[in-house]
Amino acid sequence: MFIAMNRFRINKGSEAEFERIWARRDSHLEGVPGFEEFNLLRGPEADDHTLYASHSVWKNKQYFEDWTNSEAFRKAHANAGSAKNIYQGHPMFEGFEVVL
Repeated sequence: MFIAMNRFRINKGSEAEFERIWARRDSHLEGVPGFEEFNLLRGPEADDHTLYASHSVWKNKQYFEDWTNSEAFRKAHANAGSAKNIYQGHPMFEGFEVVL
């Protein structure tokens, strides 16, 4: 199993907009080979931002990598930069292979 996460630092006061963007977007994940589950996680708050993480579970790393090279991935990320003012920097990707 492989878990892919992106961490986002969202400017204070922009949390509702960020969550609304994710709730309305078409992820294009339904029916993608190897895809198992997706969650958007809200984390701790700092003085100037709130931490979020997208969390997707895949059967293995190769399925995830295949998706990142697919048309479905390009469609899912087509409008990714449309609300740059709510982010503090770029998302930080983390990939994990499940060992236990």
